[in-house]
Amino acid sequence: MSENVEAEVGKWVDANWDPDHTVAQWWQLLADSGYAHPSLGEHAGGKGWGQGMAMRAMRVFAEKNVLGPPPGLGYMLAAPTIAEHGTPEQIERYIPKILNGEEAWCQLFSEPVAGSDLAGMQTKAEIDGEEWSMTGQKVWTSAGHYADLGLLVARTDPDKPKHQGMSYFALDMHQPGVDVRPLKEMTGRQFFSEVFMDAARVHNDAMIGGRGDGWRVANTTLGHERASIGSGSAGFAIAGAGTVSNNFAKRAGDIVEAAADRKKNTQAPGVGMRLYNRYVELAKSMERTSDPIVRTDIIALYELLQVNRLNIQRARSKNQRTGGEANIAKMMDSEIHRKFRDMAVSIIGADAMLTGKSSTTDPTIAELILHACAPAIYGGTDQIQRNIIGERVLGLPKEPGPDRTVPFNELPKNA
Repeated sequence: MSENVEAEVGKWVDANWDPDHTVAQWWQLLADSGYAHPSLGEHAGGKGWGQGMAMRAMRVFAEKNVLGPPPGLGYMLAAPTIAEHGTPEQIERYIPKILNGEEAWCQLFSEPVAGSDLAGMQTKAEIDGEEWSMTGQKVWTSAGHYADLGLLVARTDPDKPKHQGMSYFALDMHQPGVDVRPLKEMTGRQFFSEVFMDAARVHNDAMIGGRGDGWRVANTTLGHERASIGSGSAGFAIAGAGTVSNNFAKRAGDIVEAAADRKKNTQAPGVGMRLYNRYVELAKSMERTSDPIVRTDIIALYELLQVNRLNIQRARSKNQRTGGEANIAKMMDSEIHRKFRDMAVSIIGADAMLTGKSSTTDPTIAELILHACAPAIYGGTDQIQRNIIGERVLGLPKEPGPDRTVPFNELPKNA
């Protein structure tokens, strides 16, 4: 079976792809086939394949030049988390609409006073009959302004220790009491949002996992996030999922053609081998490959990309050797971004940082340079990843702090 993944998926694509399909029609075909998210279990609409096989399937979509499955945090985080911790009813309610793109998701974890310490979050969830009333603030919410639903961690039991009093919910983002405010980055983009909740409502049947089980469920989500951040993409064309993006009626072939045009117009690819190859060609064109420092940087970056690729395969398999592979992948992604930043400046010089009409270099490189500091912060800082590896993998002493049995409402709070 494993030797025939490309042939199997390629045969299915050849039989089903039609550029005249609407996006909705194509995504539904993918969802029904199990190829939309093949690493999910069969009970959740997938194939039960390991990550290596699933990535090979995704590369077929790129090679065949067809529209890929619905992207975003629903696909990356919500679907695998719900597949693992959700009830059969929740799996049936949420995952099909992730796989066919009907609903887009965001992640409501970080807070202004609880970014590095997720368990210190203060968003309140108060029971009211069969519903919960949510009040609090979240920040650095990726694509929150495009989301239909949010993965929300809130405090249901403040009289319990902070790791035990959290619960995990699916929150409807399109309701009174939810205010989403996009944040503008120094790159000029608006990818993150802050989200304010004032008595927003969540039915009890939207709690993923049991009451007080939020920390365990959230760690499943974080594991998928860290592994996904470091893994890059397969390179296929994408269209935004969900009702806000509302791409359903568009012709799928038009999305693919537009993606090809963007590549021709030097839109920056992700930090992977395609961008690496672009840098090598750039170094050759600028006659920089004879510089021993540039040559050393080129080889060092290649080695880092290949080691990261192998680590990602292990992080997404069931045969992890340490349990810290996802954390390692997250840190390696930070380092890869920094290496691409430094290598651009090494090849081009200070002009690599220029933007605007006066720039003679690819403006997307300048944006990458501005963005390179972000991966070490989002998705759990590099320092958090090192703490996790040190404590959980290497068995080093924990950082000093209050006893883990102290109730949350008795802990000192940040001002």
